[in-house]
Amino acid sequence: MNRCFKLFKPIQSHILFLQNKNLATLVERRNPNYAILTDSDFAFFERLLGKERCVDDTNALESYNTDWLKMCRGNSKLAILPKTTSELSEILKYCHEKNLAVCPQGGNTGLVGGSVPVYDEIVISTKLMNKIINLDNESSILSCQSGCILQNLDEYIREKAGLTMPLDLGAKGSCHIGGNVSTNAGGLRLLRYGSLKGNILGLEVVLSNGEVLNSMNTPVRKDNTGYDLKQLFIGSEGTLGFISGVSILCPQKPKAANLILVACDGNSFKTVIEVFKTARQELNEILSAFEFMDRESMIAVKENSNLENPFDKEISEKCNFYCLAETHSSDEESAIKKIENFYSKLSEKGLGLNGIIAENKSQFKFLWSLRERIAESLTRDGYNYKYDISLPINKMYDLVMDTRKRFKDNNAEKEFRRCIGYGHLGDGNLHLNVTSTTYDDKIFGLLEPFLFEWTKANNGSISAEHGLGLKKRNYIYYS
Repeated sequence: MNRCFKLFKPIQSHILFLQNKNLATLVERRNPNYAILTDSDFAFFERLLGKERCVDDTNALESYNTDWLKMCRGNSKLAILPKTTSELSEILKYCHEKNLAVCPQGGNTGLVGGSVPVYDEIVISTKLMNKIINLDNESSILSCQSGCILQNLDEYIREKAGLTMPLDLGAKGSCHIGGNVSTNAGGLRLLRYGSLKGNILGLEVVLSNGEVLNSMNTPVRKDNTGYDLKQLFIGSEGTLGFISGVSILCPQKPKAANLILVACDGNSFKTVIEVFKTARQELNEILSAFEFMDRESMIAVKENSNLENPFDKEISEKCNFYCLAETHSSDEESAIKKIENFYSKLSEKGLGLNGIIAENKSQFKFLWSLRERIAESLTRDGYNYKYDISLPINKMYDLVMDTRKRFKDNNAEKEFRRCIGYGHLGDGNLHLNVTSTTYDDKIFGLLEPFLFEWTKANNGSISAEHGLGLKKRNYIYYS
């Protein structure tokens, strides 16, 4: 999910246009030090790339100017599509000399407004930088350009070498690996394979003056010969350089991937925590992902995405929380036995109302879709105030309940449609979402900075995996 930040030079101003333009957050004015595109600039890029890779049609530019949530919109007059690092280097060198601002953009699946222009920056898209450079079967190291789509990479290495990507996201069919690296994306597999930062062995980065830094030539797992410069660029959201290539360590594809959806018994989030603790004890080394969803999440995917709750009405009406546990192992029979023992333990402890184990690929895909399509479902409510927060596990759902209480205390319960919480329990990552039919100043005022203050007071981070982008840029001091 490419949510690259803006230019590598400090940005002193931005306008954030939100849905229906009911809100414009203005921070100063456009930086007058940045030049405005001229005909000679257009001519240079067309000579370098060809007219077909220089997009200046107003309608065609809409997708480059608007973010995935359709909340942030820039006003770029040009999007350019390099294919090689050499072309990218020439572009940035020219922009540096002419003092033209640029906006790196990959899959444009970001959720914090970081992948679209602030004002009229030139969009540099990595859509065509999508080549696989090398796959080292012996070392399980994949080297590729930054515009490769995550799902395409996963399918390629599965087929060629029996490997899998250490990262899995709901946006995997659209997000680019360069954007994943630029935001240090977390995703669904962090519990098993660790952070993306720990799996990156080398990067190729083009600096704002066109200089190329390349650490992909020696993608080894151990190198203690000095400062690890690549780590500076991972998670820097394009503020230090433009990621053009990635070398990443890929784990072995599991011979068996299994999944169970548990309907938790109990009204308290403490039940969810106990289910997770039991999963770690019983599933232990094969546990690869552990997600939780509240009742409102399941209602949203049913109402807006036509995904039926797989449990019967009696259970779905009683259940307040659901847990999704995935395992990766080398022995399916042994894994199934462990999963069955896991659910038996839940029953003994009074933690589970019922459980569903995926028996085939279709069921596996469906159960995951209940979790992965929550974000998409919520956008269909109208307007979605999204927050991506890290908290101690025992505090995660307290924030959801305190947010609902805040609306109630301020007589604003009718102002919003849903206030829900779901996320990656294994790493304490909460996705808090509040939806309404249209943008509302009252709702926004009740949410910010309250949520950031609450997070800081409870030793959390205001950005777990989505990055800062434009939306959280001014709140970084809360973490």
